[in-house]
Amino acid sequence: MSACKAQAGRWRAFDYEELINRDKASLDIFWLKDESLEASENLPEPGIIAREIITDRQDALAQFQAIVDDLDAEN
Repeated sequence: MSACKAQAGRWRAFDYEELINRDKASLDIFWLKDESLEASENLPEPGIIAREIITDRQDALAQFQAIVDDLDAEN
């Protein structure tokens, strides 16, 4: 897409002032609500979450290491 077309096209960038001066302008994004946050009182303790994250990452790294090992064995 050419720069000239992008400046006049649908997906061009708008300045804040240009947007706010439009009729019925609203930058309210209430509809982007994360429903998973509604049950935040039911979350485990932060330490438990942190340990789960570490375990998940260690498992992922082990899987990547296995892939690398397989690729090295092929060469």
